[in-house]
Amino acid sequence: MNDLHTWLSEQHHGLRTFQIFQQKLDTLGRDDPAQRGLCRVLSNLVGSYVEAFDEAPLPVEVADGAYHRLLTLVASLDLRGDADRRLADINRVATCELWQ
Repeated sequence: MNDLHTWLSEQHHGLRTFQIFQQKLDTLGRDDPAQRGLCRVLSNLVGSYVEAFDEAPLPVEVADGAYHRLLTLVASLDLRGDADRRLADINRVATCELWQ
């Protein structure tokens, strides 16, 4: 996730970034079975944001807030944590919303 956080931190907050990030999560989930659940839940979170605002005008404040929430969320994930920590991360991602 550290590589994904680095990549994400260098991107613009537009929908295209979220779409590419979702593709990267799908690849990571396929390549690293131990992270498949976290990647799927995170991908669903990002996907719901993309679907909600795809083809619709997106206010800069909403896009900026969602981008920063995602960046903070990804930075907080511990892929090397024990099973309890990984489950806690999955559950935390599952309760997040990128826009409010």
